Amino acid sequence: MPETTDDETTPAPAAETKPAEPMDDLVTSEHTLTIDDRKLAYTAKTGRIVLRREILTDGKFDGHLPRAEVFLTSYTLDDADPGTRPVTFAFNGGPGSASIWLHMGLLGPRRVISGDVDAPEPPPYRLADNPETLLAHSDLVFIDPVSTGYSRPVTGEKPQDYHGFTPDIESVGEVIRLWTSRNGRWLSPKFLAGESYGTLRAAALAEHLQDRHGLFLNGIMLISSVLDMGTIRFTEGNDLPYSLFVPTYAAIAHYHGLHGDRPLDDVLADAEEFAARDLPWALQRGARLSTVERTETVRTLASLTGLDESYVDRSNLRIEHVRFFTEVLRDRGLTTGRMDGRFTTWEPDGGREHMRDDASISRIIGAYSAGFNHYVRTELEYENDLPYEVLSLEVNQAWSYSDFQGRSVSAVESLGSAMRANPRLKVHVALGYYDGATPYFAAEHVLAHLAIPEELRENIESAYYPAGHMMYCHEPSRIQQSTDLAAFIASASNR
Repeated sequence: MPETTDDETTPAPAAETKPAEPMDDLVTSEHTLTIDDRKLAYTAKTGRIVLRREILTDGKFDGHLPRAEVFLTSYTLDDADPGTRPVTFAFNGGPGSASIWLHMGLLGPRRVISGDVDAPEPPPYRLADNPETLLAHSDLVFIDPVSTGYSRPVTGEKPQDYHGFTPDIESVGEVIRLWTSRNGRWLSPKFLAGESYGTLRAAALAEHLQDRHGLFLNGIMLISSVLDMGTIRFTEGNDLPYSLFVPTYAAIAHYHGLHGDRPLDDVLADAEEFAARDLPWALQRGARLSTVERTETVRTLASLTGLDESYVDRSNLRIEHVRFFTEVLRDRGLTTGRMDGRFTTWEPDGGREHMRDDASISRIIGAYSAGFNHYVRTELEYENDLPYEVLSLEVNQAWSYSDFQGRSVSAVESLGSAMRANPRLKVHVALGYYDGATPYFAAEHVLAHLAIPEELRENIESAYYPAGHMMYCHEPSRIQQSTDLAAFIASASNR
């Protein structure tokens, strides 16, 4: 028998295996919801769809390369005519936030019970039917941008490639195009609903979808609107936010009893007039402001905001928003919420300049996280071992605005362009008086400067609520907002 060598007996190395090609993993489930005497039968589809990019090699088409898996949940009413049935694409903001807030707080057929300021819901939390759901009036598609929810890049792709203004618009726009095409909805009335940074995204998407895909919208719902970051960012040389936040400061001070028994409307009228005229003038005067003028400005600003005159004077008439939330109730040992100034929390360090906790987030995020993680598995029947990223601070802090070097981050021109090209485009703006993140007076300022002909201003409507950033946490506001959005869908569907 011939002698064998080590080379002959050593097994050949195993061939390298490539990762499996990513595939859509949508799961379909059937549901019903009774609203008064009407039974809604609807289909839910939830899971991830694969986004692909076209590859050109030496100028020749070389296929489609997977680049990301984006998580979405859609609800479509059974037996509805897709040619007349509206569809709304919804997302939240951050950037870095999943769509869980609008999905489970306001629009979806099931909702989280989070409680409110006076009665926060304790763990382990609850879900309930939502008889005010927008599904009664429009099909719904909730989109989680890359790195939020269960959305992730595919193997070999970089998350940061999606963490910026333009790539975000392009990827979310591609999800909308794909869903519209795959579900035969190009002739349906189409809407966007965005909250917070999602309003900036929605305004830019309206232009992008028109220009890139010829997809024209019927309406946009801007919830807690910020279309120009320059109106809310307290940066050196930018005095605008110091004025635009004053009516919100006054509203929060009023809520916490610092305006006595004066009606809120009266307080806001005084604050708006001061913020529109006297304060901007005083700030731009700088050292040219006389002693008498400065004293009067300090007195009025302190009276409106509930702050001490000495604090206003030391702050050089410029009250930064987080400082306000920390200072306004300092004598009670409390800080107010940023997202919703009605909320308060005890501050163990009474000398801190900046609050350490936003109670308007920490008091409700547990209910939303637990509620959705339960709901997606037990009712929507979707399984995924990834953590569901509700709100990623890592994404938020690394977000790229490289498109806006040397200028304010803004989608104002995009919205104006979309409305000029599509004169039937309607815009609904929802604003909370106690929203300290995207103040209502700043949104009004932006809309007043929108470059559209006068006749198109009739296409914009605004709704105000005695609540904060997520105004639907306040039950009367949630019910009213649901009615307002349903009426907007009906009026803007052009049927």
